[in-house]
Amino acid sequence: MICLKNISKTFYSAFGESKKVFQKLNLEIQDEDFISIIGSNGAGKSTLLDSITGNIILDEGEIKIDGKNICCLKRYERGKFISKVYQNPSLSTASSMTIFENLSMADNKGKCFGLSLGANHKRKEYYQLLLKKLDLGLETAMDTEVQYLSGGQRQCLALIMATLNHPKILLLDEHTAALDPKTSKLIMERTENIVKEKKIATLMITHNLQDAIQYGNRLIMLHDGKIILDIQGKEKEELSIECLMKLFHQKATYSDVI
Repeated sequence: MICLKNISKTFYSAFGESKKVFQKLNLEIQDEDFISIIGSNGAGKSTLLDSITGNIILDEGEIKIDGKNICCLKRYERGKFISKVYQNPSLSTASSMTIFENLSMADNKGKCFGLSLGANHKRKEYYQLLLKKLDLGLETAMDTEVQYLSGGQRQCLALIMATLNHPKILLLDEHTAALDPKTSKLIMERTENIVKEKKIATLMITHNLQDAIQYGNRLIMLHDGKIILDIQGKEKEELSIECLMKLFHQKATYSDVI
């Protein structure tokens, strides 16, 4: 469904120094893939997601969704079928708006509507049903401003908003990194449930190796803009952190040589 073909990107500093992030990178993502993306700082993880959303314009290459090259589309046009949840909940939700207003806004994404149609009162019961599945009590607090929610509640709301209109692809940019371990586990469980239920192709950046191993059907490791590991199926199910680190050192050393 999603194909990144020969994508290349080089950044330049104010002093004219160049840093080549991707050079002819290729990646194919199947319809229901839930892919964890790991790698050290500067490996290209965020650049990969930003290339898909249009935050970064590639130097060359194609990104195709359902056979259509989206590189010519502007960011807001891609937003109609690409959703993203950020590490900072404030980037995914509107703090001064209520839960109901935030859900209405997400529901109207990509649609034309006037101020009178901004709040979808006919869909309120449906929103409450979705929130009830989270088991956080949010369905009884629809008129509460989002700024008064906990970090975990806001990230769960952001997940519901991001998947409300069944996007082609969901991008998760370290969406549990700012949370405590208990809340992070809760968010990951809710994430897995939503992705499986709605069958959305998902890319998740994480620095938590245990989460990368435990969740999703596929794990990709980036190093210096290259995919040095792509593990899935039974191999991923049997993977341990120790084994993963061993593979990283082997592959990273080999990658540096070639």
